[in-house]
Amino acid sequence: MIEYVFTPDDVARVRFAFSPLGELVASLRVLADPSRHALHLPWVRAVTPRLQGLGLGPLRALVGPVGYIPDFLTPPPRTPLPDLDAELAEVRATTPAQVVEEIRWMDTDKAVPPALRARSASARHALAADPERALDLLTGLLVEYWGAAVEAHWPRVRDLLETDVLRRSRASTERGTEGLFADLHQRVAWDGERLTVSSGYASRVRLDGRGLLLVPSAFAWPEVLAMLPPYQPQLIYPPYGVATLWDAAPAPPPDALGALLGRGRAAVLAGLEAPVSTTELARRLGVTPSSVSQHLAVLRGCGLVSGHRVGRRVLYVRTATGDALVAGRP
Repeated sequence: MIEYVFTPDDVARVRFAFSPLGELVASLRVLADPSRHALHLPWVRAVTPRLQGLGLGPLRALVGPVGYIPDFLTPPPRTPLPDLDAELAEVRATTPAQVVEEIRWMDTDKAVPPALRARSASARHALAADPERALDLLTGLLVEYWGAAVEAHWPRVRDLLETDVLRRSRASTERGTEGLFADLHQRVAWDGERLTVSSGYASRVRLDGRGLLLVPSAFAWPEVLAMLPPYQPQLIYPPYGVATLWDAAPAPPPDALGALLGRGRAAVLAGLEAPVSTTELARRLGVTPSSVSQHLAVLRGCGLVSGHRVGRRVLYVRTATGDALVAGRP
């Protein structure tokens, strides 16, 4: 079990961020064993043909289906909305000694079956033998892999992550720290002073004013992952609504709703089951963003939807009145 021990200052310093690089690395684990991440099978089927000839062997040697992933590959986000290039620059700045230490630690990871550890041992040892070259090789492969497998899907993933941050921020405002950590994951529990994570690793971490970084990650599903000192302590968890990530399109609106609002406007209102950006909703509905924006302006003026700014983007969601209208309630 991993135990994070909070002081009052630490409670005030809990913050959210999400990481394009973290999603990128987590998605490699999905590819390593799709059966353990069945929710993402639509994505796996879509991207697998695009990965032919990429030469991902060095990355696969460090990101297996289970066990430890070297922390230098996923440095804690320094801003709420980090940029992939900035994160890769931080990876490149890792000291050679840190690279070697973390790669070699994989040889003793008890969470990985011995046969599986042995399978990639030679590739890991080659990377550890020349850590500076390894950093160049790995970051170059991550850039190629991003373009082939994740970049086209990033707007959809980003909307899901931003929605989760918005939802938990609201819960924290309404219910305090209990609301912040409620339903985070079935393996996570909060008792008012400690956050415990059921894990195959054992560690007790006194935060001592550093606070805790909460990082929603779509590709982490169904796991919850912890990062410990010397890095900024963080907890990586699946976001709320991840089960809908690869849904093809919103369900069509009821006929009565279409008759009342018009088919296009009714489709926009029905599509706001969870907070979503104009661009993502337009993609799901197969219409232009400008058309969605016009409908949203009318719906907002009628009190059926509201907008919430997250960073530089606005997410829209139905109000209680909008929910009642879609559900056909009086």
